[in-house]
Amino acid sequence: MSERKSAKRLDVVVIGAGFAGLYALHRLRKDGYSVRVLEAGKSIGGTWYWNRYPGARCDIESMQYSYSFSDEIQREWKWSQLYAPQPEILSYINFVADKLDLRRDIQLETRVVAATFDEQSRTWKVRTEAGEAFEAPFCVMATGCLSVPIVPTFPGMEKFEGEVYRTSDWPHEGVQLKGKRVGLVGTGSSGIQVTPVLAEQAEHLYVFQRTPNYSIPALNRPMDEEYEQAWKQNYPERRKAALATRINALSDFGTVPGSSVSYEEREREFERRWTKVGGFGFVHGYTDIMTDPAVNAHASEFVRKKIAALVHDPEVAKKLMPSDYGIGGKRICVDTAYFETFNRNNVTLIDVKSDPIRSFKPNGLSTQTQSFELDTVILAIGFDAITGALLKIDITGRDGLKLRDRWADGPKNYIGMAVSGFPNMFMITGPGSPSVFTNMVASIEQHVDWIADCIAHLKRKGVSSIEALPEAEEKWVSHVNEVANATLMPKGNSWYVGANIPGKPRVFMPYLAGAHVYKKAIEDVASKDYEGFGLA
Repeated sequence: MSERKSAKRLDVVVIGAGFAGLYALHRLRKDGYSVRVLEAGKSIGGTWYWNRYPGARCDIESMQYSYSFSDEIQREWKWSQLYAPQPEILSYINFVADKLDLRRDIQLETRVVAATFDEQSRTWKVRTEAGEAFEAPFCVMATGCLSVPIVPTFPGMEKFEGEVYRTSDWPHEGVQLKGKRVGLVGTGSSGIQVTPVLAEQAEHLYVFQRTPNYSIPALNRPMDEEYEQAWKQNYPERRKAALATRINALSDFGTVPGSSVSYEEREREFERRWTKVGGFGFVHGYTDIMTDPAVNAHASEFVRKKIAALVHDPEVAKKLMPSDYGIGGKRICVDTAYFETFNRNNVTLIDVKSDPIRSFKPNGLSTQTQSFELDTVILAIGFDAITGALLKIDITGRDGLKLRDRWADGPKNYIGMAVSGFPNMFMITGPGSPSVFTNMVASIEQHVDWIADCIAHLKRKGVSSIEALPEAEEKWVSHVNEVANATLMPKGNSWYVGANIPGKPRVFMPYLAGAHVYKKAIEDVASKDYEGFGLA
């Protein structure tokens, strides 16, 4: 039997069953297409299925970090907290899947290993690890921005006789840490969320920190009935207003540059935001906080002073203060009692920038100058962000062109969704889009709707393929870089530029002009008969 006959024929293959894949399935199925979603995990949920470590929660408010396409769903679901914890977000995703009868078109435990464009048939041939084949004119990559965990390479790890866990694939049944000496490696967003919870459970917690982070109190609290009802009574208007912002979410946005007010006034505003607003709202106080070095330095110093006030031991406080980059140079974290955790007698901070981890040993690990006896090691060491999941799949476009070769010097695409040389392949929240700087659920809906409208346009015109033109792609990439370089963000040694992956090209990946600017850009492309694309 030929591969052509044995392949399952569809209109669209979607890879990934998180927020993006589920909405893509719903929208495209509603438009009348046959769709199959292929998901590597044992269940749906994407990020919220894998990242189930203690303390995991969203850093966008619950009332906004949810689908807006169904008014019935957004009114029916009840959130228990201002910032939803992981189990609740996963419950919500499952609720939506059941409500919309999505599961019948989702294939779980199906890891895609290759996707190849067949020029003769103008279809994508998708192959799984188990050898299954699927064929469809359109391939939608809903693979997620933070879905490929970094594989640790510490010397001697195989000799360690205790348990090793990763925050990125925490056991479903949980982990028993009572009476254990626990080592946590990593203090990014996951490490900062998990630290206070581990400290409550472990006999002793050793936190191995390479780079300190700016973290803002979430000020999380139980959902206020009045607040919830205010949202539900005006959801359509609020959602529309959110799409006109930089981050696809409503926040307490300041309207003036910090450079236009006095130091004292800025100090008062930072204090108000730290104590009354919390979360990302802290950096929304002034329009120039990410572009004016003096305003950014003031905000950074304000956070450092807060750390000094919260942490009793001045030496420990100093180690927790970022000093070689300004706030926003790396992803800002949002926490609940993170810094205060270091006042506990059973928590020890180890600065592995000055004293790097040398190797694991059977009963713990050693830095250059110290040795630690541990029963359990937890790794919160981050992800191969934004491009990692796409490059794990062997994607081949026209003329045998491999995506990994095309992106050898860094990701290039057009409007964050399409790559020249790869017709009819779309990526949701890919590089070159605002993605991780926004409310991801709103950005996902925006991309899926654009892609669905694009496919409908092709059908109306009677053409079978659409492909980004090289010159349009080059222009977009230049624009993304120009916008990034006008800010202080590329100066941070962050995963935004791939700095956490040895050998990864140093390119600033997200689009920083703001979600509102991006929305207009992609709408303009569509309204001008898909300008920058070739249709055939």
